[in-house]
Amino acid sequence: MTQYSPWMSYGGSADLVLAGVLVIAAAGVAYAGSRLPRPARLPTPGKKVRAILLAIWPLAITAFLVCVAIYARHAHEVYGAARLARATPADPIDPVSVVAFGAIGLAIALAYSARGWRVALGSAFIGALAGWMIFEFPFDLIIAARIYPPIPPHPALYRTLFFAPLIMTEISTVALLTLSPVVRVSRATFWCFASMLAVFAGWSLFGFAYPSAPAPLTLNVVSKILAFATAATLFMPERGTKSAEVAPAQPASSWTMVM
Repeated sequence: MTQYSPWMSYGGSADLVLAGVLVIAAAGVAYAGSRLPRPARLPTPGKKVRAILLAIWPLAITAFLVCVAIYARHAHEVYGAARLARATPADPIDPVSVVAFGAIGLAIALAYSARGWRVALGSAFIGALAGWMIFEFPFDLIIAARIYPPIPPHPALYRTLFFAPLIMTEISTVALLTLSPVVRVSRATFWCFASMLAVFAGWSLFGFAYPSAPAPLTLNVVSKILAFATAATLFMPERGTKSAEVAPAQPASSWTMVM
């Protein structure tokens, strides 16, 4: 087995269709942002909903880890562990993700340190995780059906086994943002996310190829940074207020369920 890309690139008219869909999505998100008059808080979940969110999140992570183990075992049975290890290319984006994760987390923690360590660290942790998931959710939807090599005898089944709990983990992680007393959705949030989708569209013109060539690598890095920037905008203090102020609609102790 020669070295392969973990997913197959889009080709023919498929890359143009994907780019068109992403451009439309980016335009729609940008327009929605332009219609937002001022930063808005996310809906505050009740106690039962908070409990459900906090239960679903670790269950989704556990299910994903179990499914990954099953997927890896069958892949090793079919292709051999040593051959897979030799064939799998290094991921050049991991250092960018780790640095962005740490930088955004630190920035959020410092911005809200006056509110107490529970709010500061809880918001920093989920904000940094959300930045990662904001990138991964649309990314995984794009590559899910194109993972390579296929695992026989039912490649679609094994792809579902891998991606279903992963996508549930991504959704449940972003949903935890509703537990933070400091999160606000602003125009900048919409515009950063729209920019990420626009970069995805540009990446699609290169087949949404694995970042082993300069253009896909650059587009991957830029889109990852924009995803973390999107998460960072959720924690920007509202203009004219101090980050240490406690919002009357949701007390600072709301994060105590997470920490």
